[in-house]
Amino acid sequence: MGKDVSSTVFTREDRTRYRQKVRRCLDVFALMLNDFRFDADRPMTGLELELNLMDIDGGPAMRNAEVLAELADPSFQTELGQFNLEINMTPRLIAGQGFGEYEDDLRASLARADERARKAQAQLVAIGILPTLTLRHAVVEHISADPRYRALNDQMLAARGEEFTLDIRGVESLLTGTDSIAPEAACTSTQLHLQVAPEDFASYWNASQAIAGVQVAMGANSPYLFGRHLWAETRIALFEQATDTRPDELKAQGVRPRVWFGERWITSIFDLFEENVRYFPPLLPLTDPEDPVEVLNAGGVPRLAELRLHNGTIYRWNRPVYDIMNGRPHLRVENRVLPSGPTVVDMLANAAFYFGLVRSLAEADRPVWTQLTFSQAEENFHVSARDGLRAMAYWPRVGELPATDLVLEHLLPRAYDGLDRFGVDPDIRNRLLGVIEQRCRTRRNGATWQADTVAALQHHQNLDRPTALHEMLHRYADLALSNDPVHTWPVR
Repeated sequence: MGKDVSSTVFTREDRTRYRQKVRRCLDVFALMLNDFRFDADRPMTGLELELNLMDIDGGPAMRNAEVLAELADPSFQTELGQFNLEINMTPRLIAGQGFGEYEDDLRASLARADERARKAQAQLVAIGILPTLTLRHAVVEHISADPRYRALNDQMLAARGEEFTLDIRGVESLLTGTDSIAPEAACTSTQLHLQVAPEDFASYWNASQAIAGVQVAMGANSPYLFGRHLWAETRIALFEQATDTRPDELKAQGVRPRVWFGERWITSIFDLFEENVRYFPPLLPLTDPEDPVEVLNAGGVPRLAELRLHNGTIYRWNRPVYDIMNGRPHLRVENRVLPSGPTVVDMLANAAFYFGLVRSLAEADRPVWTQLTFSQAEENFHVSARDGLRAMAYWPRVGELPATDLVLEHLLPRAYDGLDRFGVDPDIRNRLLGVIEQRCRTRRNGATWQADTVAALQHHQNLDRPTALHEMLHRYADLALSNDPVHTWPVR
């Protein structure tokens, strides 16, 4: 949701005008899907990475404005918290050496940004949730200065009408209230983009939903929040609850949450945009002067600004994207289930597993979503977020089995097949998918390394929890610089 926002106060007329404009955009989008040529000749991929800033003591460094000023790099931008940054990598094909180019560029960009961050007495850390974050850090005063974040906070709080409640029960439990969306800044993710043709979009989105559970089981890296050991990927529960604009009464009525897995398999990308308009009131009713009907009739490419802004305030775990590049419109699946970190090679292994598996399943003769209920896919997702590599998952024809066995025996071969269809260099394919295989065999990913290290520090060195979390984070940050995959990291 990158649109500039200059006001946090909206009138009834603003909301009425915006609703009408969104529906007009939706009608134009339907016409475009029937008659327009979308760019899908050479499907590009994209990667966005959210990062944390850590101070010298291992706590959050509220200095993103200073670091961005030092960087002067348009690929970096603010995120919700003052201790957050985001980098947007240049889109590229993954055929041939594409993953290798991602790795070189991302490592170079992060090294340069970390060098600048250190001038502001901070250090970059790619981790799902900064484990040293406390409730006193997650307050509205620490939201980034960009007016869009304050506007979003004000509108979400007004929509809810009361405090947000965090109630997460895992290894330990957390129950607290907050008067802002600031705790959501703790969630830092890796977002993968895959450009697809309109006629293929439903297959790729459905496949993405079906594998969301195993993705998060393999990539979990967020076991701690506010000092508590919660889920393997606590970021999932935190994001869902920290931005939930529904009080209990609306939940009981079946009103959909804005952070949403969804409720059905789809037949077209239009299904998702139509649900957005039908189910969700606007949060930021900002209208654009463009008339999309006039632009379309004149042979132009409508921006559909209101439809895109509205879509950006509905946080599906697999989000549909309409965008324009070089004057041509295209569609993307934005996969949002994965955390940041631990290393560049770990994140690219996660990406290779997703891109390969989703292509193989999307192009299968008998689609997996015709054999898997949507509710079962959602259950797989939340169980995997809670239990990580220890999760049990249900899969058609094999029933319920450990997620690690499902990946090793059934899904990794599909991922190899999908990367071959993309034309990925075999050596790169083998290296990245080998990381996923070794996570399964060693039962070690970012979440288990963090939890095992904290347990060792508490039990063998008699450190209290806060001190153990700080020590673990320092070790994590040092080991991440090596770019050795997390399953090889020592626990001591």
